[in-house]
Amino acid sequence: MRTSKRRTQNERTGKYHSKKVKRLTDRSNRQKTKVALEVRQETTYTLKEILTVLKLPKSVYYYWIKHMDDQKQKDQWLVEKIRKIVSRHKGRYGYRRIKAILENREQIVVNHKRLLRIMKTYNLLCQKFKNKSRTRYSSYKGTVGNVAPNKVKRNFKPETFNQLWVTDVTEFALPIKGKKLYLSTIMDCYNSEVIAYQLSRSPNLAIAINPLNKALKEHHHNLNQLVVHSDQGFHYQHSSWGNTITEFGATMSMSRKGNCLDNSPMENFFGLLKQEMFYGEVFKTYEALEIAVHEYIRYYNKDRIKLKLKGMSPEEFRKHTLQSA
Repeated sequence: MRTSKRRTQNERTGKYHSKKVKRLTDRSNRQKTKVALEVRQETTYTLKEILTVLKLPKSVYYYWIKHMDDQKQKDQWLVEKIRKIVSRHKGRYGYRRIKAILENREQIVVNHKRLLRIMKTYNLLCQKFKNKSRTRYSSYKGTVGNVAPNKVKRNFKPETFNQLWVTDVTEFALPIKGKKLYLSTIMDCYNSEVIAYQLSRSPNLAIAINPLNKALKEHHHNLNQLVVHSDQGFHYQHSSWGNTITEFGATMSMSRKGNCLDNSPMENFFGLLKQEMFYGEVFKTYEALEIAVHEYIRYYNKDRIKLKLKGMSPEEFRKHTLQSA
């Protein structure tokens, strides 16, 4: 009975491993040892049976077992460093950003393959959540005002600060029927910093105008080269939007109708925000979601590094650039 039961269990669990074993018969002894460990844990095959199929001598198997244990001990100090970084950034970072932090802030040089192996082994890779019911907010209501020409044409690489700002509005749906929270942001494309934003429970005109006024007043010097780029939403076609921009000597620009790639930096930011802060979480009240958005934008500006900014956050890059000027 025991032999019969064992065979039945092996048949159920062995199909997956048998294919894997066949693929690895010509691989390194280290890889074979890893497979042997996996098969031994998940099936009732004996070690002798597994090693025979893998053509792996028992002495070599135990050599690699000891070697991997020694490697774990050597990695332990680095694992703790990585864990602290992952914890601080709430699991939002992949191995490339972890590597940049280790090198730039901890002065620890580590091979990317070793780092990736450690993060996989200890389940420290970032987790991504998907929302299959995701909807995109659209404020377009037809031509209801002034539609400006597209002066940007997908060239989102200004030479310095205050040359190109992008803006848009997005929405968050709460788990209460019909309840939504709206976010309007203005971003400087030079360092991808959110320089102004506003939350509202209604997508009214003020949600766009107020951040614009704030950004223009705080960065009012040398705005004659500034282009403020948006889509063709009703907020941006309104006369008060255009009048405010021209009052400060800046220029208005708009994407083509229905073409989200014409405002990709803002779309990318909203996608990042929802991926790292919203999806996978349940916010039962407006207040809880508002606090989370405020905290994330602060984190994004001050702490979240970007590889294109030499491993600095948007705020760090701005300060570094201005000090070096």
